[in-house]
Parts: sequence; C-alpha cells; structure tokens
Amino acid sequence: MITFEQAYEIVMRSAFSTGTETIPFTSSLNRVLAESILCDINLPPFNKSSVDGFACRRSDLENDLEILETIQAGKIPEKTIGENQCSRIMTGAIVPMGADCVIMVEDTEIRPSGKVKFREIFKKENIALKGEDVKKGDEVLKPGRIIKPQDIAVLASAGHTIVNVSRMVRVAVISSGDELVEPSEIPGPAQIRNSNAFQLMAQAERSGVVAVYYGIARDNENETFSVISNAISENDMVLITGGVSMGDFDFVPSVLEKAGVKILFSQVAVQPGKPTTFGVHNKAVVFGLPGNPVSSFIQFEMLVRPLIYKMMGCEWKQVYLKLPISIKFSRKYSDRMALIPVVINDNNSATPVEYHGSGHITALPDADGFISVPAGVESIEKGEIVSVRQI
Repeated sequence: MITFEQAYEIVMRSAFSTGTETIPFTSSLNRVLAESILCDINLPPFNKSSVDGFACRRSDLENDLEILETIQAGKIPEKTIGENQCSRIMTGAIVPMGADCVIMVEDTEIRPSGKVKFREIFKKENIALKGEDVKKGDEVLKPGRIIKPQDIAVLASAGHTIVNVSRMVRVAVISSGDELVEPSEIPGPAQIRNSNAFQLMAQAERSGVVAVYYGIARDNENETFSVISNAISENDMVLITGGVSMGDFDFVPSVLEKAGVKILFSQVAVQPGKPTTFGVHNKAVVFGLPGNPVSSFIQFEMLVRPLIYKMMGCEWKQVYLKLPISIKFSRKYSDRMALIPVVINDNNSATPVEYHGSGHITALPDADGFISVPAGVESIEKGEIVSVRQI
C-alpha cells in the first residue's frame, strides 16, 4: 500500500498527449486551448467614447459649445472639433479629430441658443484610447487553458474563428459485478442498481471528455477480459468500478494483467478508496476504482480528473477554500488519510455531512466539497482552519 501522494505522482507521470485538432471557435467552450492566440488588431481599434455625451476640447469646457454633428457607433466622424465646438457622440463611437475628452450627457444642458454647456467639475476624459487594452500582435490567450465563455469573446475580438485545441480524451466506463442491475430495473434479492457507472460518466463529461459506457461485466473472468480488452483497444482511458478488492470474485487486477496492463499500484492509504488500482497499457491508462460510490466519486476527483486535464495539455489546479470547521471532528482510526464530505455554511464555515461510509451515496448531493485529514490525525478542533476541495 502506497500513500496518496505517491499514487498521485505515479498517475501524473503516466500521462500521454491526446494530440490536437482544429475546430470553430464557437464549438470550443470547455476545450483545452493548444495554441497561443495573438490579436490581429489593436483593441480598441480606434479612440472610442466610453459614454454617451459630447466630444470636445477640455480647454473649452467653461464656454458654450456649438454642436457640429451626431456620431453614432459604427459611423466615421465627418467634422474636426475646433475652438468652442463639440459633436454629440454615442458610447463606442469614434472620437473625432480635435477632441480630447467626452463630457457625459447628464452633466450638460442645452442652452436656448442650441449650444451645449458643461455644468459639472471635470473628472475624466471618458475616452478609451486605441490599443490601450491590446496592441496588434499581443498574446491574449495562452495555450493550456480551459476555454471559458469570456475566452470565446476574446477569440472573436482577436479574429480567431478557427482554433487549435487538444483532442478530447476518450474514456470507457465499465461496471463489474453480478449484483448489479441497470437503473431502469427493479433490483431483486441481493441486487443493487448500477449508480457508479453513470456517476463516473457524468464526472468524465464534466471534465470535458468523450465518455462511453460499456455496460456491466459479470463475475466471469472471460466476459470481464473481453469487455476490458475491447475498451482498452478503443479508448485512451478505461475506468472500471468494482471487482478490485480482495474477495473471491474480485479478479479485475488479474484480468488487467492478462490484457497487457502493467499494474503500478493496487492499494492506496486513503479512506475512502483503499483498493484503487492503476495501470498502463501501450494504448491506454486504466483505473480500477472501488465499487462503493462515494469511494469511486472521490477517487475520480482526486486522481482521474487531474490526469484527464494533463493528457489534454492543461496543468489543472484545484482551488481550495480555507475555512474554519464548525464542530470538533473525531475519528476512530487514523492509519490512513481520510477524505470527509462537508457542507459550506452561510457563515463560511465547514461542517462534515452525516456520512455512514463509502456506500452512502445520498450523502454527497448536499456536500459542497471534502476535506483531507492526514494519516495520524485523530481529531480537528472546532474553529481550526481546514482546506475545502470543492466538488
């Protein structure tokens, strides 16, 4: 049995690149950018007004100003601003030659003569200067980032309508066990519904990959070998849930070796998730995750998700919230690192959820994250700061 830290290092060292592909930027949300994005123009591309008002010369602000024209966004000014002159201008429009400021319309009044009078104290120019945000040729997005909605706007502004992204990892999900039936079925005596596979499918899809369900492999070595071999040949990553403990019918590790998988570890000093298995094949990486749903959920978040991102060229880093724990937490056994689901309260403290063990899947929907309790630590005092990993 190895520590979680050792397991994490082994998993991350096993990453391989999925390659890249070129897609329309409108389809790139949540994909990993695989190129540096340079802007092809200045932003703003011209001196533009940041308010609705009047473009004029600051030196004339104490005087009545003659209105020359109205400049709409998208219109090129026809007049140059001279002494005691101005042009009505809309937000986003080009500032005319000769003007060095724009006064807000609400800070002005129209005289009976039709001229404009500024009636406030001058505070700012209200002009966004050409290139003040980005110069032509500047890098606006770096490779390795997960593309967000705001990045789509940057791609559009920079003229990158076609982008190079990492190919999505293709992930196979397999459940193992004679006790399992599909969710649409009524479980018989000694049977349970297969929740793990669909939980893992959702977690994988949330991580930006293509997830494929290969069904339930029964407790038959030949059947399990056939399903696993097919999944390895057709995918970059295989997730098998169940069949990795020490029971008489838990033969997934031996089947993996028969299928050409080199097992790198089969036990991790963590609770829940001790029987987590990991191996490599020349075609794919393979995880044998515990059959208990809380265990498989947490080990996906701790080990599988970071590997998915690394394979797609993204050095993903989980954000932790530093919060006080609202109660004293104690545990009977401290030989392994423990991962405890918690809820974040309205007063920004963390409270462990009612949790009966790794099979208690209904404990997770109310959890906002989980905390890590190091091996050897039996209790955490109320008010002590803990690191909450959000889920």
